[in-house]
Amino acid sequence: MKLTIVGCTGSFPGPGSPASCYLLTANDGERTWKIVMDLGSGALGAIQRYTDLEDIDAIFLTHLHPDHCMDLCGLHVAVRWKPGGWGRGRIPVWGPAATADRMATAYGLELDPGMHEEFDFTNWTERESVTVGPFTVTPFAVNHPVEEAYALRVEVTEPDKQGHPVRRVLTYSGDTDSCAGLEEAAKDADLFLCEAAFEEGRDDAIKDVHLTGKRAGEAAERAGARRLLLTHIPVWTSPTTVMAEARPVFGGDVAVAVAGVHYTV
Repeated sequence: MKLTIVGCTGSFPGPGSPASCYLLTANDGERTWKIVMDLGSGALGAIQRYTDLEDIDAIFLTHLHPDHCMDLCGLHVAVRWKPGGWGRGRIPVWGPAATADRMATAYGLELDPGMHEEFDFTNWTERESVTVGPFTVTPFAVNHPVEEAYALRVEVTEPDKQGHPVRRVLTYSGDTDSCAGLEEAAKDADLFLCEAAFEEGRDDAIKDVHLTGKRAGEAAERAGARRLLLTHIPVWTSPTTVMAEARPVFGGDVAVAVAGVHYTV
């Protein structure tokens, strides 16, 4: 499974990166499948560096803050108005129950049909897994001030060089503060892509919104994750600071996500 960091800046796009968007690719033995986790502000342009939009097999939204979903509006335009027609059917989109109506409202559309002609919307059911090609995606409710917010556990079984099946697990935190659901989603993950928007000391008075590097590291350690990749870092938060916070409390490798970088899970 390959992870491409399309966008990793927290809360709104930064000068070097769009907001949250992550492209995952894996092969099921017959073809390569591509799924997208979140499609935040500014991500639609950047993702075209790594894939044709018609090659996206599914989109999975963690929650409905604009920095995680708003470029679905632009993708709606691409699907609806491409000269000669869109070459595939509706794009499957999994998200919170309000996703379809929120996107229609954001674009100024009537709720019926809204964007239903371009996207096949399905609501998350907590801890009910979804399978797309080689990917199995399971949502876990997490601690963020919206009606629905989820961490996503993505599992893929692929053949190794000898042809033996090997299971790989990537967990993406979405946006959250510390909670049991986050740790359960990240249990024994090969790669834990985890937000660290806050800094210790500076943001201590703000509860139940975001993690610090320390709290992300503690969650990774308790979950038994093997690697920790910190993401969703706003322009006013220091990547160096959050990485330094995580390292003393997490025994595995720690790094900071960088837009345009690919990781093998």
